[in-house]
Amino acid sequence: MTAERNYSFLTGQKNTFSIADYVIFGCMLAVSTFIGFFYAIKDRRISDTKLFLLAGGKMNCVPVSMSLLASFMSAITLLGTPAEMYNYGTMYWWIGLSYAGAVGLSAHVYTPIFYRLRLTSCYEVNRNLLMDIVKREFF
Repeated sequence: MTAERNYSFLTGQKNTFSIADYVIFGCMLAVSTFIGFFYAIKDRRISDTKLFLLAGGKMNCVPVSMSLLASFMSAITLLGTPAEMYNYGTMYWWIGLSYAGAVGLSAHVYTPIFYRLRLTSCYEVNRNLLMDIVKREFF
């Protein structure tokens, strides 16, 4: 890249997409669209919410946990973290450390219990049933 294509605060010049960047971006969108249409057509007969959300109960706990943990961190978190780190410096590391603890806790405690109960949301939990499972698993 030449120096005049880079963004500079002094000159105010902005770096823009080249033809190759547009081609790569377009290919990425096309592949994502193809995957979406493929599974929409393949699984169009699925009308049960639990069957759709739990993959028919045929998936192992690991991919389900990874999917839930990936959705746990929002796009706003990904976009806002660099700005927060810039503004607040090393104090933001404490949030990152606590976030890692929360992810670990939910991955090893909550997600396996929800998976065994075949729940799609924490709002479906029956308190008495959950306490019986927790006692049986941990005590």
